[in-house]
Amino acid sequence: MSNDILPKASYWGIPDSLTQLDGFWLISTAVDPATTFRSNFNARDDDVILASMLKTGTTWLKALAHSILKKGESGDPLTKDNPHNLVPTLEFEALSSANTKFDIYDASGPRLLHTHLPYSILPGSVKNSACKIVYIARNPKDTLISMWHFYNAIVVMGGQEPVSLDEAVDGFCSGVHPFGPFSDHAAEYWLESRRWPEKVLFLKYEEMKSDPKREVSRIAEFMGRPLTKEGEAEELLWRCSLERLKNLEVNSTGHDVGPMPNAAFFRKGQVGDYKNYLTSQMEERIHQTVGLKLEALGIFF
Repeated sequence: MSNDILPKASYWGIPDSLTQLDGFWLISTAVDPATTFRSNFNARDDDVILASMLKTGTTWLKALAHSILKKGESGDPLTKDNPHNLVPTLEFEALSSANTKFDIYDASGPRLLHTHLPYSILPGSVKNSACKIVYIARNPKDTLISMWHFYNAIVVMGGQEPVSLDEAVDGFCSGVHPFGPFSDHAAEYWLESRRWPEKVLFLKYEEMKSDPKREVSRIAEFMGRPLTKEGEAEELLWRCSLERLKNLEVNSTGHDVGPMPNAAFFRKGQVGDYKNYLTSQMEERIHQTVGLKLEALGIFF
């Protein structure tokens, strides 16, 4: 089907900024890269694909996964590159102003890539090979608040008025938001992680915050790079901590991904920040439209 006749929707006051593909609302500029990826990507068995909904801990996961793969090597790439440059998001690669270190379609060696695409839109070669998928999920209420801050920062930079929290809740609960619906996105990866635990690792942001040593060890083990040295987990967590990353010069200056400054990817990273913004009525609405669907599958936050 031509992209021109796919359903369109406005988001954050921008007409036709979302396009529906196979039941999910993609950022319209991501549709062509996504369909190209689905048709042309040939996965290697030793590739690793990171996956996430927007604003669920993607930057942290990219930093950790890249550092795990590079552990033992000299130097610290995080001091020179934003994590979004070190681990490109395939559907945004055309928007990046930075030069990535490799061609995402070059299968001459193993790749570490990221996507916001739902599992159902991934290439058949990813699903049918032994390549690993690491998915990170987050409480939908905190996800919404992070998205609200992030997208308001974008539109304000463009001279538009910020969107109200009521409008943001409406879009989130209806599923009409980038890569939404949220519940379907998380559900697809959760179900695959139950069917194929050796292939899909499902992480929760809250568990990574409450027991980071355990979770980073799980990630490393899953990626085939177990942490065997004393203090290795602690060193990785320090290297990739929000406090350290946000204060590195590379992340306090520059624009690596689209219009947003690198600093925009490091806000609070807190669990439960939604309580400072959502009314009880908003919380209940999100629970009824998103939370109950997840709980029915056994996904609790």
